[in-house]
Amino acid sequence: MSSEPSSQIPVPSAAAADPAPERKPRVAVVFGGRSSEHTISVATAGAVLRAIDRTKYDVLPIGITPEGRWVLTADDPDRMTLGGPALPSVEQLTEAAEGGVLLPVDPSVREVVLSEPGSVPKQLGEVDVVFPVLHGPYGEDGTIQGLLELSGVPYVGSGVLASAVGMDKEYMKRVFISYGLPVGPYEVIRPREWENDRSAVRKRIVDFTADHGWPVFVKPSRGGSSVGISKVSGPGELDEAIEQARRHDPKVVVEALLRGREIECGVLEFEDGPRASVPAEIPAVSSHDFYDFEAKYIDSAAGVVPAALSTEETARVRELAVRAFDAVSCEGLVRADFFLLEDGELVINEINTMPGFTPISMYPRMWKHSGVDYPELVDHLIQAALRRSTGLR
Repeated sequence: MSSEPSSQIPVPSAAAADPAPERKPRVAVVFGGRSSEHTISVATAGAVLRAIDRTKYDVLPIGITPEGRWVLTADDPDRMTLGGPALPSVEQLTEAAEGGVLLPVDPSVREVVLSEPGSVPKQLGEVDVVFPVLHGPYGEDGTIQGLLELSGVPYVGSGVLASAVGMDKEYMKRVFISYGLPVGPYEVIRPREWENDRSAVRKRIVDFTADHGWPVFVKPSRGGSSVGISKVSGPGELDEAIEQARRHDPKVVVEALLRGREIECGVLEFEDGPRASVPAEIPAVSSHDFYDFEAKYIDSAAGVVPAALSTEETARVRELAVRAFDAVSCEGLVRADFFLLEDGELVINEINTMPGFTPISMYPRMWKHSGVDYPELVDHLIQAALRRSTGLR
């Protein structure tokens, strides 16, 4: 046998040939924010963090303080519930007094960086998808969606335009009307109108009630969770209600009272298109004048799932919910809210492009009754975002 070395490449051992374990997709759950719905966002994030399959995903919890600072927070869902002695906040989940989390602005780089004064920035690793459980302005209105588009990071939910339209009650209604969807009577008070001529605004609203009656609901145009909303029974209450709404948004919407049943429906996007859940009903709450913040989140006023509707009514709600989703060019998920009036007419009130995910929230409850439980729902949204590329939508 020749003593010359073999020209063949040595075959590595079986152990050495094993491929490196595949990296799990990394999900950044972003929550909190600068809006009046900060607390609800934290509670929603707690539920999402609890539901994410940790054997399937790595998770990076990122909180945004009410001042707008991005911080790395504790991954502690138990401290993020609404049932404690105090309402949860991002500040309760971080001990860092300074510094912050920075997203890349280069689409070719997905490394998230932790920057602290006096220290070398720390690489927190790549992020594959962002789950922005932010409600209200600076989160649900297209702003963070625009930032994520610039960063080139996929994210859960609707894009920039749909998020902005879905947040602004005036333009949402305008889009609905253009697509032939039925909406209730409303008026808009723009900032300059109120600042320059309050008497003219008051007269316009009184004229509006001559056709539609009192009471009316005065709302921030871009807000949610019933924050800043007042039920106004006469002209003497109008100024205070407008000022209350303007504390949350300088543009105000005034809506006529619609007498009927409050119906909600969830829409979830599948690979073959959006589908609607079974509808739910929000019953009248005797201890509250209307379905306000306390009724929704503090007193745990539970909706009825499924709603007691006829087959025809159920089909109509689901049809209009999907049509509203498509009209605004939504993606991922939407909760559509309706009034079923006493005469049988169905009117769409609004959509929410990032509805609440707290344990008592209606969106996950409706989908659970439709055969998609909470962890499956969260996984479905993450997977859909991973499949979807960023860019013009």
